[in-house]
Amino acid sequence: MVDGAAAIARGALDAGCNFYAGYPITPASGILAHMLRELPKVGGIGFQGEDEISSIGHCIGAASAGATVFTATSGPGLSLYSENIGLAIMMEIPLVIAISQRLGPSTGAATASAQGDIQFMRWCTSGGYPVIVLAPTNIPESYHLTKRAFKLAKRFRNPVFIATDKDTVMTTESVPVDEMINAPDWPEIPTEPVGKPLDPYQINGTIHHYTGSSHTEEGYITKDPDIIAQFNERLKNKIESHIDEISLVKADLQEGADTLIISYGVSARSMEAVVIQLRSQGEKVSALTVYSLWPIPEKKIQDCLRGIKRIIIPEMNHGQYRHEIERLVNRDIELIGVNRVDTILITPEEIMETYHG
Repeated sequence: MVDGAAAIARGALDAGCNFYAGYPITPASGILAHMLRELPKVGGIGFQGEDEISSIGHCIGAASAGATVFTATSGPGLSLYSENIGLAIMMEIPLVIAISQRLGPSTGAATASAQGDIQFMRWCTSGGYPVIVLAPTNIPESYHLTKRAFKLAKRFRNPVFIATDKDTVMTTESVPVDEMINAPDWPEIPTEPVGKPLDPYQINGTIHHYTGSSHTEEGYITKDPDIIAQFNERLKNKIESHIDEISLVKADLQEGADTLIISYGVSARSMEAVVIQLRSQGEKVSALTVYSLWPIPEKKIQDCLRGIKRIIIPEMNHGQYRHEIERLVNRDIELIGVNRVDTILITPEEIMETYHG
């Protein structure tokens, strides 16, 4: 018996996390509690900051000194994280952030699930530079995708988000032990960093020099347009040139199907239940679970569109990911959203009704 908060915390610890800083916020406080309790047992540091801004600042400082860092919050906390996320991108800091989504805006419904921060995670900071966002659908995936997030953060020296939600984090379920022990059959993440070494900038071989301003390879602030352009292009391309490596989906395709259901996170669980029921009734339907929401796994999504005339996309927002799918499909494919923003999870029955609609 385990909940998503414990699974995420165990994933972080098993990935080598030795520093956590965070501030209590529903529904992410369970992750904070686990990390504060467990990190000292393995010689790590668990730290509750005075607020979200200081917490992510502590993480960046610890990472710049060589720690493997982790933090967790919800939508309002991500608002406060945003400036320092930009700093982490500019400083090329490996940083893993779990976002336990709740219904907004503002305080919203603090104890209710939502998937309203999908676009926010991608565009939460100035400049528009890419981040990586992974979305588990259940407790075992929460564990394994958290471990994967740490590998990606180290490889790309960049913030990596775990996009989860209140129900996944706070619901206790019975999970087969082998699903936690045995990793899914996902492609391995190479261990070597992309581009230049992960070591901090060194001045005269002794002083570590970091800055959030545009800078040279030695860490000195510069106004040279050519150097700035080259640096910013590298920040963008180190992720966007490796989309195929980052992309992670689960395609459950059925030959002859003309309907594809695409979902992610907790909503994908209802999608899976619907697919089983429809196939038991003799219906032909395909399903696609997206684990790597950002950067968008365009090729893997397009590979699932052969013969498809209709796409149904259940998500607990007003259609944030549906807008991204629209860019990838031709006009002959009908896109239909199944959306809720009223604190209630999308049910299999709602997806079924849309399918037969």
